[in-house]
Amino acid sequence: MNSSMADATGSDSRSIDPVTASVIHGALESIAIEMGFKLMRMSYSSIIRESEDFGAALIDADCRQLSEAKQSTPLQSGPIPGYIRGMLRQLEARGETLEPGDVIMHNDAYAGASHGPDVAFIVPAFHDGRIVGYAATTAHHLDIGAHTPGSGGIVDAIDSYAEGLQFQAIKVYERGKRNDQIWHMVKSNIRLPDLVVGDMEAQIAAARIGADAYLTVIERYGYDTVQAAGEALFDSSERRMRAAIAALPDGEYAATTWIDGFLDDPDPARRDLAIKATIIVEGDRMTVDLTGTADQVSDRPINMPLEGTVDCAIWLSLRSVLLDSAVHGEIQQNSGLTRPIEIVAPEGSLANPRFPAPVIARFCPGIELSNAIVQSLSQVVPNQVCAGCANGGGMIFTGSGENGLWVHVDLFSGSYGGRHGLDGMDAVDVLYANTRNNPIEDIESHVPLRIVRYELREDVAAPGRWRGGVGSIKETLFLADGGASVESEGHKYPPAGLFGGADGVTSELLHIRADGSQDDLPSKVPYRGFKAGDRLVATRGCGGGYGDPLARDPADVLDDVLDEYISAEAALRDYGVVLTPGLTVDEDGTDGERQRRMSASPAKA
Repeated sequence: MNSSMADATGSDSRSIDPVTASVIHGALESIAIEMGFKLMRMSYSSIIRESEDFGAALIDADCRQLSEAKQSTPLQSGPIPGYIRGMLRQLEARGETLEPGDVIMHNDAYAGASHGPDVAFIVPAFHDGRIVGYAATTAHHLDIGAHTPGSGGIVDAIDSYAEGLQFQAIKVYERGKRNDQIWHMVKSNIRLPDLVVGDMEAQIAAARIGADAYLTVIERYGYDTVQAAGEALFDSSERRMRAAIAALPDGEYAATTWIDGFLDDPDPARRDLAIKATIIVEGDRMTVDLTGTADQVSDRPINMPLEGTVDCAIWLSLRSVLLDSAVHGEIQQNSGLTRPIEIVAPEGSLANPRFPAPVIARFCPGIELSNAIVQSLSQVVPNQVCAGCANGGGMIFTGSGENGLWVHVDLFSGSYGGRHGLDGMDAVDVLYANTRNNPIEDIESHVPLRIVRYELREDVAAPGRWRGGVGSIKETLFLADGGASVESEGHKYPPAGLFGGADGVTSELLHIRADGSQDDLPSKVPYRGFKAGDRLVATRGCGGGYGDPLARDPADVLDDVLDEYISAEAALRDYGVVLTPGLTVDEDGTDGERQRRMSASPAKA
């Protein structure tokens, strides 16, 4: 299947002066940001309030993104135009239309949504009797009615129906009137109904705020002027992306990454799965061809929706490398950036599954797709990429107590690979994730869990001229009986090093029982019971190194030893840096050691 997901046309004939256009752009961006902050402050759950796993955006009448909330995760805001396209297709198929006062709930992963737990609420904006755009919010919800508690770690789902409720363009408000029957159904079929519905109502309120503010801008400047400002924004962003692509040599650049899949599964079709990306540059256009990616796993949820996950992973990776904000300045995210990019994804592959293949655990394969995109680009822009990033994921903790059922979503942090001039970032969400760390105090004050250890790994940073970032160790103690499920990656395949840098380090997961016995767990763990006193220890991977370790500044190696990233023994073993007993650099000894190693390996740069 070919999918450009972009506008075939550029601008129209309307023109607008740049000052007015800039003022309108700023107003629209401020509206999206306000939507995001309002949603955070009104939400009930920590995954929205603290981790910021939500999206908010303004979309024009042609389903093109005008602006998004900066504080949201790209995998939430990025898919919003696709949510709306999917909603409109389903309404049209049913012979339904939108009316003023409508609010639509949508989470269909085969109609634009990223996956089922990320539910969108869409408010159409009407002006002079016609739709002039949409305000929408998305958010990850703690439960969506799947076969085990929580909205992640449903790694044994056999099809889309096992992943939870599917909302296909449902009007929860119709002409301003609340559809109580829909809300009764929702509350009856999800766990934690008050919490989840409270978050949903916060989304609706934030989307309505956005729609009203968007209409205020239109009333002030006129719809034609606002529309012209949008076209100018799209055209400007398109020109910048085309210029970045045109600066690359024409050609094909390919890379393959691998996901664990289900390492404990005897069926080879469910494990050791390739994700291949070939980037084809032709002038100022680019095609990303995913031919060679493994076939879909029809009965396990590690497939990625083409629209909602695959496209966002590709667009974000390309933009991050080719239009790095540190070099190009701030570029407002909008649909113009995607116009020069075409995506080719074979139907029936992990990157374009056929319904009803499950997709709820699509997040971690998407990170490896991003890694493949970056590694492909390393062949033409080596100074603009990072080495392989360590994967993220999430743990779902759940249980029942005197106050009823509780659910906590704990998002994994990954780590970045080193890049030209910079070491990799430690223990952060990577690439298209961008969620925040959930404070320990918030976790322990709401659920019967105690975080007994949360620290950076030591002496495992991938060597390189610029070393890889390090992952974290998080040890969680159950204070009451409960359960957990996990979706993750990178337990077998380490993040790749680049240009002589070492590969990173894989992740680990351990269940330690109260009696001291323990089980090593794979990267995918369906619902598993835990007793009070049991612990779940998540040790996260480390990003790859960039460049020859022997070229690393000895002073930086010493700093890593003093900061306890690495040991003095590792300084000598991995970097050829000789340290004195007083922990200073022995410059003569270091020069001699490095010369000896380079003489023994003359091919090494």
